[in-house]
Amino acid sequence: MPRSRYAAALSVHPVAFEAVGAVVGELLEQLEGERPDLIVFFVSRHHVDAFADIAEGLRALLEPDVLLGATAVSIAGGSREVEDEPALSVWAADWGGGRVGGFALDVRPEADGVRVEGWPVDIAADATVLLLADPFSLPVVDLLALCNTRVPGLRVVGGLASAGTVAGTNRLVFDDRVVRSGAVGVVLPGTIPVRTLVSQGCRPVGSPFTVTKADANVVLELGGRTAIARLEELVAAAGTEERALLAHGLQVGIVVDEHRVEFARGDFLVRSVLDADHRTGTVTVGAPVEVGQILQFQVRDADAADDDLRALLEAVGPFGHSPFDDGGPVRSALLFTCNGRGVGFFGHPDHDTGLIDEWLGPLPLAGAFCAGEIGPIGGRNFLHGFTASIALFG
Repeated sequence: MPRSRYAAALSVHPVAFEAVGAVVGELLEQLEGERPDLIVFFVSRHHVDAFADIAEGLRALLEPDVLLGATAVSIAGGSREVEDEPALSVWAADWGGGRVGGFALDVRPEADGVRVEGWPVDIAADATVLLLADPFSLPVVDLLALCNTRVPGLRVVGGLASAGTVAGTNRLVFDDRVVRSGAVGVVLPGTIPVRTLVSQGCRPVGSPFTVTKADANVVLELGGRTAIARLEELVAAAGTEERALLAHGLQVGIVVDEHRVEFARGDFLVRSVLDADHRTGTVTVGAPVEVGQILQFQVRDADAADDDLRALLEAVGPFGHSPFDDGGPVRSALLFTCNGRGVGFFGHPDHDTGLIDEWLGPLPLAGAFCAGEIGPIGGRNFLHGFTASIALFG
């Protein structure tokens, strides 16, 4: 198998033409003149009007087999996170040519909803799909559920464009096609070494309980007692600091694989607690819940988010260690982090990129702050919030 080659470059030049020239020069040097199989790029809202020109310039100068791009409110590149400034971040991969196929998803209105067209046929279960989507037009949750059912084992990782806050204001590109809705993506075959991490930024508190009574997304009973009673037990046993987190950062983790005996990070699908009704004794959460599922309350704050990402990166291993079947180390990364993270959440810049750089060594990395992050938990693909979803490449 040809040796993988990766490159990445970041420019904060306010003029799009100058930014393209800067990143292309760096990428050509890192690629040693080779044409990349795949280019993925992200631009800040400052460059939205020049998005098509940026895509055309990158495609003409770098000649990738597949070009993907999206607009985002903030941009990541290398060990930096650029917030509220002009930025262009570009990532390139060379796997020996002809090994990836891109696509664009169109959304067509129908009487009973929408129809999504363009999903590739015959995707292998060991493949990985990189997906960049518009948050206003694509039914991402339903699409991922369909993937989980029809192609068990398929991994989907990516994020939702975030530069625009209303429909039609984001931009996506697949090769020479620029769109304002739907999604764009690429299928990476199982022969390309990819590992995914999803840091949901929470830590569990209290004990896990089996759901003994539920109605849609309303939890009535946990372990034979009302959901509110279980929550009150948790609060009563908590210290002062933990009570503050329960009051302001309460979440719930739904175990994805109930066959597991013990649960750790990565076993829970984290969703928000929307309501706790003392009158009815119920807790309403941001996902459907079924009798027999196992839930555990979670808390989220900057420290929990830091601990969670550190633990996941530590499990991958130090720089040079191999988490891949072919014996190679992590050599590059794409980062899809929530637009609610960053300086406003952690209190300092470059948190997520800095941790990746600290634990895995300097890597060619590009990424974006997203309006929703896509990644697998427990072997199934979900849309997340407040998450850092990462694709690591060997």
